[in-house]
Amino acid sequence: MSRPIPEEINRPFARSAQPQRLCQQPGCELAGEHRAPASPDRLEDYLWFCLDHVRDYNRKWNYFAGLSESEIERIRRHDTVWQRPSWPLGRFGERGSYNGHYRVHDDFGFFFGGETPERPQRPRTEKEKALAALDLAEPVSFAEIKVRYKALVKKLHPDANGGDRAAEEHLKVINQAYATLKISFA
Repeated sequence: MSRPIPEEINRPFARSAQPQRLCQQPGCELAGEHRAPASPDRLEDYLWFCLDHVRDYNRKWNYFAGLSESEIERIRRHDTVWQRPSWPLGRFGERGSYNGHYRVHDDFGFFFGGETPERPQRPRTEKEKALAALDLAEPVSFAEIKVRYKALVKKLHPDANGGDRAAEEHLKVINQAYATLKISFA
């Protein structure tokens, strides 16, 4: 048995010889291996050039040739969103008009020039109110609460303030806050 010849085996799978494209530049006989769009209106249609002529064609190519400034700006805006539809982020306000900053928390004044929109405050718990009265914030231990309470009592006691009524009222608030915190930490 003779050995098969590779050309005979591969003949059914061989590619048909493609006629070689010629450069579409008039007078050029080189192979046209590089494609370039025919015009801005027909971007899917290509012209085929040799390397030197495609470089020359690309140097002269201007997609925006013949367009007005407003048309160029419209195309640029459309390309910034990858030619996809876009709309404002967030929801439209209750009154039917879009208020672009009502949900943005701009603590450092980057977006609104130092004017931070008011945030709706959630109702505070009794524990949070008591901590605020002692000028403390969570997380806090009961030992820290006790130290702060003792310092405020010494400062606001009527004997230390010569009977000042405002200090006495403030001391009542501090005592109530301490009692609330004592119960919540028990």
